[in-house]
Amino acid sequence: MGHEERRQQEKEIKRKDIIDAAEHVFFSKGYESTSMDEVAKEAEFSKRTVYVYFRSKEQIYFEIMIRGYKLLIEMIKNSFQKSHPQNAIEDLRCIFFTFFRFSEDYPEYFKAIMEYETKDSDEISGIEDESKSECYRLGEQIFGYLSRVLQKGVEEGSLYKGLESEKAALILWACTVGVFNTGEKKRDYLKNYHQVDPEKFVTESFDMIMCLISKNGVSQHEKESSD
Repeated sequence: MGHEERRQQEKEIKRKDIIDAAEHVFFSKGYESTSMDEVAKEAEFSKRTVYVYFRSKEQIYFEIMIRGYKLLIEMIKNSFQKSHPQNAIEDLRCIFFTFFRFSEDYPEYFKAIMEYETKDSDEISGIEDESKSECYRLGEQIFGYLSRVLQKGVEEGSLYKGLESEKAALILWACTVGVFNTGEKKRDYLKNYHQVDPEKFVTESFDMIMCLISKNGVSQHEKESSD
């Protein structure tokens, strides 16, 4: 290994160490309550060294979300390979419940993504760097799954013919974020006041959404129950 390659490898290791440290502190204390001083202390670097690699705490936050998005995308790909969905409704179910498993298996990454999705856009509009761009690219990749599946549903006739796939994907994503946020943050409320299990809440929410956009207005769950 040459000198330049070794130097680059050392830089990547330090960069990863800083993200690992920030992730640990963010997940234990919360993003808003964490300072760059605490990140530097956890990483066992000087604050100056941390700023050599990252311009701001927000940039590190995007790096952590990138990790989460990559995990989610990999889970979606694996889920498609294992379940072999036969139509658009099954595709959507696969995506939706993979997202639910992601929230259960990786709750901290899920929380990071959800907090970003519900954050005021003015708070992040001034952040321009490669980390933010990569995070957006990965988010758009997931959005692309939804948009293509919805278009497939229109073409195969399982969804309303006049459905605009991109607009519908935006609405479906917003609904999904709302459902999962409610299921996560109102878990005790759902159980104690409505006797609703959070997982059942997610399942019934998906069925209701499918009823609204399906051509025949009947969800897969209802079909299975009537058979």
